Amino acid sequence: MTARGFGLVELMLSLAIGTLLALAASAMLTGAHAAYQRNSAAARLDDSGRQALAMMARAVRQAGYVETGAPAPWPAALTGLDASGVAQGGHGIDGPWPAAVNGSDVLAVRFAGAGSGGGDGSMTDCAGFAIGAGEEGWSIFYVATGADGEGELRCKYRGASGWGADAIVRGVDSLQILYGIDTDDPADGVPNRYLNATEVAALDAAGDGWRRVASVRIALLLHGERHSDPGAPAAMYDLFGSGYTAIAGGRDAGVAIDEKVLPAAQRQRVRRVVGATVFVRN
Repeated sequence: MTARGFGLVELMLSLAIGTLLALAASAMLTGAHAAYQRNSAAARLDDSGRQALAMMARAVRQAGYVETGAPAPWPAALTGLDASGVAQGGHGIDGPWPAAVNGSDVLAVRFAGAGSGGGDGSMTDCAGFAIGAGEEGWSIFYVATGADGEGELRCKYRGASGWGADAIVRGVDSLQILYGIDTDDPADGVPNRYLNATEVAALDAAGDGWRRVASVRIALLLHGERHSDPGAPAAMYDLFGSGYTAIAGGRDAGVAIDEKVLPAAQRQRVRRVVGATVFVRN
């Protein structure tokens, strides 16, 4: 019996099937890699969000702490700025004010220290330094652009030799703050309405608005590394929800971030909106 080899048709068919299988395997591998990138970036953003909110919440809960017998009146425990940066070396949130990153806000928390000498560790600033009795502690949160062009959440504080600032979370598009105002008279510690810093400052001239802040609503938009979400369409992010954007977006810069208007290098990244509402204890 005469043995036969593959004919041209069989050979071409085998090559076509092999090519299709290779392409399918390559597509599966590419898809799996992209999914891994997205999941890894999302996990890192979740960790960064928890870290940022925990640090800011702790600072807000310390706001206005004063030791028994401290002289009165104590300055307002909380202040802030809308759509502004902060000079790293200047006093508190005094000007000059650098341009804001995507309309980001500034939150400044002030509190008294506790314990003799360098403090007993019960009152610390956002850099982790203990503040002693008779000293005034500050924790100031704002967004600035790092040397690599990435936005980062920074903590500004007053050290022994002057003012300093450290990055605490990288990959931040925007920080937005609303203040829960207790409008009752007498005050009952329950917020009745939420205002931005500009609106609270307008109340301050007539009714000492900053002293009526009963809670702070924090929202952050975080992003992953470059190309962490390849092929993703541009999305709109409403940091306080679409309802607030519809009502106040025109007068409160930064509460809505449209990826289409971001620089090309900032697009196609995994993003997360994280937030918390923290009540002021003191």
